[in-house]
Amino acid sequence: MTARQAAPQHDNQSLVVILTRLRMTLAAFLLCAVVRAAAAADAFVVEDIRLEGLQRITAGTVFNYLPIKVGDVVDGTRTAGAVRALFKTGFFRDVRLGRDGETLVVSVIERPSIDSIEFTGNDDLETDDLMSALERMGFAQGRVFNRSIFDQVKQELHRTYFAAGKYGAQVTGTVTPLERNRVAVKFRISEGVVAKIRQIHIVGNAAFDDDDLLDDFELDTTGFFSFISRSDRYSKPKLAADLETLRSFYLDKGFINFNIDSTQVSITPDKKDVYVTINITEGSRYLVRDVYLQGALIVPEEELFELVTIVQGDVFSRKRVTETARRIGSRLGNEGYSFANVNAAPEIDDAEKKVDLTFFVDPGKRVYVRRINFKGNTKTRDEVLRREMRQMEGGWMSTEAIERSRTRLNRLGFFESVDVETPAVPGASDQVDVDLTVIERPTGNLLLGAGYSDSQGTVFDISVTEENVLGTGNQLRVSFDTSKVNRDVSVSWLNPYWTVDGVSRGIDVYNRRTDASEANLADYDLDQIGAGVTFGIPISELTRVNAGLNAEQTDFIASSSASEEVKEFEEENGGEFITLLTTAAWAKDDRDSRFLPTRGSLTRLSGEIAVPGSDLTYYKLFARHQRFVPLAREFVFVLEGEVGYGSGFGGTTELPLIENFFAGGLRSVRGFKANTLGPRDSQGEPLGGNLKTVGTAEVILPLPFTKDSRTFRITSFFDMGNVYGPEEDFDFDTLRYSTGIAAVWVTPVGPLTMSIAKPVKTLRDDETQGFQLTFGTSFF
Repeated sequence: MTARQAAPQHDNQSLVVILTRLRMTLAAFLLCAVVRAAAAADAFVVEDIRLEGLQRITAGTVFNYLPIKVGDVVDGTRTAGAVRALFKTGFFRDVRLGRDGETLVVSVIERPSIDSIEFTGNDDLETDDLMSALERMGFAQGRVFNRSIFDQVKQELHRTYFAAGKYGAQVTGTVTPLERNRVAVKFRISEGVVAKIRQIHIVGNAAFDDDDLLDDFELDTTGFFSFISRSDRYSKPKLAADLETLRSFYLDKGFINFNIDSTQVSITPDKKDVYVTINITEGSRYLVRDVYLQGALIVPEEELFELVTIVQGDVFSRKRVTETARRIGSRLGNEGYSFANVNAAPEIDDAEKKVDLTFFVDPGKRVYVRRINFKGNTKTRDEVLRREMRQMEGGWMSTEAIERSRTRLNRLGFFESVDVETPAVPGASDQVDVDLTVIERPTGNLLLGAGYSDSQGTVFDISVTEENVLGTGNQLRVSFDTSKVNRDVSVSWLNPYWTVDGVSRGIDVYNRRTDASEANLADYDLDQIGAGVTFGIPISELTRVNAGLNAEQTDFIASSSASEEVKEFEEENGGEFITLLTTAAWAKDDRDSRFLPTRGSLTRLSGEIAVPGSDLTYYKLFARHQRFVPLAREFVFVLEGEVGYGSGFGGTTELPLIENFFAGGLRSVRGFKANTLGPRDSQGEPLGGNLKTVGTAEVILPLPFTKDSRTFRITSFFDMGNVYGPEEDFDFDTLRYSTGIAAVWVTPVGPLTMSIAKPVKTLRDDETQGFQLTFGTSFF
């Protein structure tokens, strides 16, 4: 057939298709017209609405969700939309709309309500915690029961147990119908055992072995402290954090192209063991070739380069790069450029394995402080807060000054918290206000209590203390303490701002009676009455000098059975003497807290001299240093040392017996009975000495059950020390050592301090004491 002959046949086929489509379109049009006509025929004006089937749901609730009102014209389309709207509420299992004359009839079948929810078999997870999780999903007592949410709840309970490391946990739920369209829901839980991490394996590491890489991981295999830390329980969020730790480790060691290729987590069929495999590509180590600073530097370039922690020839470290940017930004912030941007741009030379670092500095605008506002100080006077501020109104904003001001306010002890905000001033791009919000704590304290000390026995304490008298910041304390060792009545007053530039003045009056034999000392009694005044002078933000004068009358009473040394002292000096004592001290303290600090250091040098003309003339010198160094995983290393030395002069040949140094007990070398280290008298009782050396190395341990390190602390310690007499020289061989665990808890009625110690080195006649406790008051 030729092409010319085929053309008519093709045209006939096209015509047939066109006619077929026309017929289908016409049929659809006619069908729609019929449907519309039928709907129009069923349409009516609603004159009334009748509700049927309601039990718990109120009519008002239905009318609120029903999109049809009296007077509306209703047809099939409107009723279908109304049914969907009522179904969306989740209140109903079935919804039907009908017509009775001109009345719209709404018939519903309500979903049941949850009458009760019960858990059985949940030993590890508290019922209240599970209930809270269900409430967040909208599944709680009194709510409408929804089968789909019920299934989601079971899945959520499974996820909760998986997060706790119990991959074999089984959760079954039953729904029991009750009268009045209610149901009782019961979850039966078979918790199973906790799956433990048996192995964490890293594949692809050549530069470092697994132990080095896993040291900083939060996840770990089962160890001695795993039952406390729960580090051997697999957790997906913890693994993600550990992978970021691994990445940071390599980037801080110069491996710029380090990559984590994949991770596999597998669990054994019995759901008890978890194996984690991490596949990595280390890449090559890169060195820093050069470091540049660019941009508006504001401060001299030489000064900024002193802040750079990574220099030419160093191994590239992301941590040191970030620290450098932070330090430069902080330095600019001290000049008022609080919103400065410092960005590091590395240029990588893959051929030579070198990196050029450029820090781009954009200081932005200098920002000034318009006003400093205080909120929440209903008792404390505004001037008490303002004198602690190191950021001034009208000056440029200094991040260091603001943070130092917040720290000083915290250290007052008047506030539970101090929060700082720096909102921008409306309409000004270079001004901010500094808003400090404080929450005051009670500063007055009436204490009627009792306590116990391993060195004093039962202690009774009555004291009235007000740390913030009438909101002025002045301190007043009146106390009466009594124990088998001493009875102490004292009144003290401190004005921390006796002058406007921060010179403090303190006044003390006291009467103290001491039974030395009850404190594990030689057999004598002391009756002392005295008064003193002390001035504190600030030298710098962290350094202070104190100077004082104290007058004291002492009655010394040796018992009839006292040792020869005690009787000899009484014969030489008499039973009554008056001493005029001058004191001086220099201290530098940058700790983050005065009590239970976690970082910083304290250095204190002090001395006291009984001036010529006193019945006893002597001097005592003290040196103390304490340092806190944060370590990884919330561990803090503490190093502390103390040395004391004293001697007599003029008519007093050596340090008076009643001024001797002592060691042993909770305040020095733990594990040894209080005050028992050092020389002894002819009866074998501790006599004390004129040279004291004590050292302590401690590690503050993370708290397993609470994060509140402000009131509770556990430490592992190693103590060393001893006391030497006038005729003795310091000797390392005679130092005593002990190790153990200690705890401090600041309770509402006073600090509780305890230790469990084991002496490592003892000598003959040493008195050891494994458990030591002090509670409720200070000790002698």
